[in-house]
Amino acid sequence: MAKSLFIAPTSMDSGLTSVCLGLLRALEREGVSVGFYKPFYQPVHHTKSFHTAGKDSSVAFVRSRSHLEPPTPIALREAQQLLNRGKSGLLMENVVGEYQKVAKDVDVVVIEGLVPDRSEAYIARLNVEVARNLGSEVILVSPPKMRPASEVDEELDFSSRLFASPSDPDVIAVILNKVGEPERSGLSLQSSSETAQFTTDYRNDCKVFSENRFHLLAEIPWQPDMLAPRVSDIARELDIEVLHEGEMLNRRVQRVSVCARTIRNMIETLKPGTLMVTPGDREDIIVTTALAALNGVPLAGLMLTGGLTPDPMVIEICRRALDTGLPVLASENNTYETAHMLANLSAAIPIDDPDRIEKAMEAVATRIDTNWLQEHLKVQRQNRLSPPAFRYQLSERARAANKRIVLPEGSEPRTIHAAIICHQRGLARCVLIGDPGEINSVARSRGLQLPGDIEIINPSDVRRQYIAPMVELRRHKGLAPDMAEAMLEDNVVLGTMMVARDEADGLVSGAIHTTANTVRPALQLIKTHDQAKVVSSVFFMLLPQQVVVYGDCAINPDPNAEQLADIAIQSAQSAEAFGIDPVVAMLSYSTGESGTGQDVDKVREATRIARERRPDLLIDGPLQYDAAAIESVAKSKAPDSKVAGKATVFVFPDLNTGNTTYKAVQRSANVVSIGPMLQGLRKPVNDLSRGASVEDIVFTIALTAVQAKQVQDAGLA
Repeated sequence: MAKSLFIAPTSMDSGLTSVCLGLLRALEREGVSVGFYKPFYQPVHHTKSFHTAGKDSSVAFVRSRSHLEPPTPIALREAQQLLNRGKSGLLMENVVGEYQKVAKDVDVVVIEGLVPDRSEAYIARLNVEVARNLGSEVILVSPPKMRPASEVDEELDFSSRLFASPSDPDVIAVILNKVGEPERSGLSLQSSSETAQFTTDYRNDCKVFSENRFHLLAEIPWQPDMLAPRVSDIARELDIEVLHEGEMLNRRVQRVSVCARTIRNMIETLKPGTLMVTPGDREDIIVTTALAALNGVPLAGLMLTGGLTPDPMVIEICRRALDTGLPVLASENNTYETAHMLANLSAAIPIDDPDRIEKAMEAVATRIDTNWLQEHLKVQRQNRLSPPAFRYQLSERARAANKRIVLPEGSEPRTIHAAIICHQRGLARCVLIGDPGEINSVARSRGLQLPGDIEIINPSDVRRQYIAPMVELRRHKGLAPDMAEAMLEDNVVLGTMMVARDEADGLVSGAIHTTANTVRPALQLIKTHDQAKVVSSVFFMLLPQQVVVYGDCAINPDPNAEQLADIAIQSAQSAEAFGIDPVVAMLSYSTGESGTGQDVDKVREATRIARERRPDLLIDGPLQYDAAAIESVAKSKAPDSKVAGKATVFVFPDLNTGNTTYKAVQRSANVVSIGPMLQGLRKPVNDLSRGASVEDIVFTIALTAVQAKQVQDAGLA
């Protein structure tokens, strides 16, 4: 029977949705089978543009960020009408019925309560009724901000008493959210010096924690960058005109500068993430803002106030600045009124902003005391590896590996950003290859701060020292020194030589290079390790409920039976290295003995060879994809197979089938795929999609670091 956790806020503006989704993520990451239920829809935005009637943001976020399909909540107004007619019993019956739909297939259900509202006194009691009727244990969410411990004690004591009668559920824990948030003042979305000096130790100073009345499940600091809305969010919430869209869907407002100063006195405000607010007739400020955009400063945008627009000649002068993506908005209100509206923007995350909700979920998930929670709930881990669990384990293994990863595309903006993130998280020791001046300039123009100890190698300083070693490596191919020197002009070749000479543990490239540009030098200079017959690849497919491995979808067009067996073994080893229990399905168009022909015979022989080489692995084939993946199909098509219906590693018979399938699954089912990860090389080299996001590059660097540790431990390097 599922256990339920009712998450109850102690006050308004507690960040309840972010906490609930972060708790959901934390439990998923630990392999717990978890569901989500929100009984009532409670609008938080007050402008029609931010929500559709009856569409709840929490449910929308859960549906988009996980495999879960929580029920549609009951509108709070409808619940109030039932209560007013004395039909509270019917209301609770509906709530329990919807809850049971969620609870039947999981071990734990996270239930999001209602936010207290001064105008609706019944809300607190409704939270208690739901928690009682669902048999839930209660976790309180409190935003202490910068209040003294005594005030937090009083609030938690009062809120817990609501649930304190003998028949009511117990409060077991507290999550303190937005710790250190200052009182709202001014327009800056940045943290203040006052916040930086905040030192209250709630864990020891609050009696409810020091006397063990409640467990402090998490302390989540106030992070002002979580508040940063997109320019499009501002335009939508304030319902103001967009003069130039630019990159308004991606640019975020970190700070607001209401500017009516001279040019000399406004220079310091022209920083990345700043929304410049100025009267529409201040053409000097408009031109200065345009000049900053042309110089590469990624301002959030420009807002013109007072219903005024600049002269057409000024607009024409600024045309090239608009081409950089600078959004321009126009407000009919005067500057003071516009500034007031900006200062009072809703802090709630819009439904269509997945990046912001992802950051909020991670901020909570990484701080939850999951060990205590699992011990309290006595929940067993599941064997399946969920996508959040995979990403978490990948990061942990990369940190433990502590590998030096070379990035030949050192001046590429996404690569620089990814290297900074990896450095900050300790995922790898990244080496950027490129001109240091150019790399620093690119970083500054995008508001990025390069750590002082991040390694940058100027290729012109080191290129000549690799000519002789490269000639030696390719002597059998007749490589002359002048040819080697010319080839080393390519930073990918230079980086590959660093890996080949054991000066780096792995390489990641492809953000601006083709797959061939990345893979060919590796095949020529690093070569395969002794246990590999071919170099192959795998993709980690982050399916809704678990992560599986697809191989080979990128390298070998038509492997023979022996090569296919090698690909299966390599793919199983890769799965195991990343925390996935390898259950290997050798795929074909037929299952078992039902089909004949050259193609299916190849798969049958490859299965035999793989089993012979690795009798310890669960390998079966030939299997059709549905028989390998779906338990109900497996029972009819391959009832005696230990793999059918349980496969975690899918080995395709040829490149045509593998590449087509992985792309079909990725695009049609909106599945995240990480890869291709090359396997079989003496040291790891991995390719990026040229459309890779910063997050994609970060995960590929982490994956390469883990792979390097695997190669080292196996003695293959």
